[in-house]
Amino acid sequence: MTAELSTIIDFIRYGASRFSAAGLTFGHSHDNPIDEATHLILAALHLPPDLPPAYGAGKLVAEERERVLGLIERRVSERVPVAYLVGEAWFAGLKFKSDRRALVPRSPIAELIESGFAPWLDHRHVERALDVCTGSGCIGIAMAEYNPDWQVDIVDISPEALSLARENIVFQHVEDRVEAIQSDLFAGVQGRRYDLIVSNPPYVTEDEYAALPGEYRHEPKLGLTSGEDGLDLCLRMLDEAADYLTEDGLLIVEVGESERALAELLPQVPFVWIEFKVGAMGVFALERRDLIEHAEAIRAVAQARR
Repeated sequence: MTAELSTIIDFIRYGASRFSAAGLTFGHSHDNPIDEATHLILAALHLPPDLPPAYGAGKLVAEERERVLGLIERRVSERVPVAYLVGEAWFAGLKFKSDRRALVPRSPIAELIESGFAPWLDHRHVERALDVCTGSGCIGIAMAEYNPDWQVDIVDISPEALSLARENIVFQHVEDRVEAIQSDLFAGVQGRRYDLIVSNPPYVTEDEYAALPGEYRHEPKLGLTSGEDGLDLCLRMLDEAADYLTEDGLLIVEVGESERALAELLPQVPFVWIEFKVGAMGVFALERRDLIEHAEAIRAVAQARR
């Protein structure tokens, strides 16, 4: 086989065919076998994702062929996400270190970051931002990269995830603008106020988790599940966030498929469900004043979970 496969394009084609035949799930940054195989092969060869097409005819040496074939087979047999196999993932156009300490970076919030959170921040002045349940740190670090005048705090309850996030802070050279804090939601940032709070918290229901494909079993369950309906952490956040937002502060949270359950629990709260290029993705925006106005209803629902 190594004699028959020679060029970068050969291995991308072979990898994509193996992934399709094996019926793999593509939910970690990519949604198809060709992109998945391209990520694996180029990262394994230490090549950029925007490699000019002419280099696709480049031939691999024997050691590279063996390494790439080994990774392809692991992706098929063990169902390990590509990001964990090659140790890196891309988010909002930036490369991040990725391993089993935290979820593979992925969120439609990347589109908001790249667009400057338009139109949500068009008439707002942001000095401080907070990324809650940061995992690898990708959202908070990307916010700092795209907005050099922001100070960004990133928090997570998991010391393992924070150790990876701190490595990514150094990797992206934003040590002067991003602080990583171990915290159960807002417990570690008492007394601080933010113009913008963004979060991609765990929101997978227990039933959904039980049905997830094998790829997701390699990720920390702590970063995926949040109670029977996936909303335990989100409801706590809604109950507490107003105390950490400035007067005109904004809260943006991803809840994915739990969107309907949240709207049914709190029908009086004016969640604005953000539209992305591919449509709705279960991400809402909410003003601090709305959190205060509906604080009683939010607290009643949140406290019923405790």
